[in-house]
Amino acid sequence: MPEDTILKKTSFYDYHIAAQGKMVPFAGYLMPVQYSEGIMQEHLHCRDNAGLFDVSHMGQVVVKGEGAALALERLMPVDLESLGINQQTYATFTTEAGGISDDLIITRWAEDTFFLVVNAGCKEQDIAHLRAHLPNFEITYLADRQLLALQGLRAKEVMAELAPEANKLVFMNGCRVSIDGMDCYVTRSGYTGEDGFELSVDAADALALADKLLAHDAVNWIGLGARDSLRLEAGLCLYGHDMNLDTSPVEAGIIWSINKSRRVDGAKAGGFLGADIILGHIANGVTKKRVGFLVDGRAPVREGAEIIDEQGTVVGQITSGGFGPTLQAPIAMGYVPTELSIVGTQLQALVRGKARPITVTKMPLVQQRYFRG
Repeated sequence: MPEDTILKKTSFYDYHIAAQGKMVPFAGYLMPVQYSEGIMQEHLHCRDNAGLFDVSHMGQVVVKGEGAALALERLMPVDLESLGINQQTYATFTTEAGGISDDLIITRWAEDTFFLVVNAGCKEQDIAHLRAHLPNFEITYLADRQLLALQGLRAKEVMAELAPEANKLVFMNGCRVSIDGMDCYVTRSGYTGEDGFELSVDAADALALADKLLAHDAVNWIGLGARDSLRLEAGLCLYGHDMNLDTSPVEAGIIWSINKSRRVDGAKAGGFLGADIILGHIANGVTKKRVGFLVDGRAPVREGAEIIDEQGTVVGQITSGGFGPTLQAPIAMGYVPTELSIVGTQLQALVRGKARPITVTKMPLVQQRYFRG
């Protein structure tokens, strides 16, 4: 980004500094990539205990108005009419060309009110997109709200103490709670593959809420570095890397995000941007697919590395890569021709001109532990 860009700070900036956070520019914000213990220990702490992530840079948006469900369904291949109050779903904003302009979590707050959490780097374009396609609806960016993610094996212990009603939630459901008089909207969701919660809170209460969470002996701040390694082990896409305007949900390996009712022969088939192309990909197959890789050796393979076959022909590219602390091995994701996407396929990645053996592997690489009841 340009040197003269003014970087924003979340409400927790001073807390990150106090915790020896290494602050870096990310999506227009100064965010902690890691703290004093380092990415490896933060990753493992989240797996075994509870990690607290500042995700306040994400966009929190409310869409309200009569018929909001059907209006939003024109922009994403999900069945919002079937969502119960306080239920949420993963979705993508598709494009007329069949690509993906962002991915998001959308929650039904009321009959005609939906709460969207979108990616930080896309929130301005997403809001413009919503306003262009839904001109008669009330679209509100919740600039005065902060967002914390409490993730990991012991997250439920912490929530049981602070908000017992939230601890009764199952994966992809939410509720309003009061934590020491602070109004929060809590969902059982997250981006780590672990059980956990996301807490939306007014900026005026944000630091007090963080204090309550950090007071528990299981909870430590976790930075963006471990968030990335956790989501990579969980096989989760990062927008702008593992999927973008040039990849369809089918190519990205998230066909499950297209509700069956929106597919051919479904009760509400098509009707979303790029439907003909995307449904054609389901029917006829695609030429490339996102896959996971285990990497030989200890050194990681990074985003941008070319993938070659046994003849040395470039066949794809790594889109995410790093060291998997849980697996104690380097792991990656990338795109290859469909015929090379079969688990067990042996390929190589070029790292500084040297070929490194990689093997297509089943995702997620580490079992997800969402609480489904």
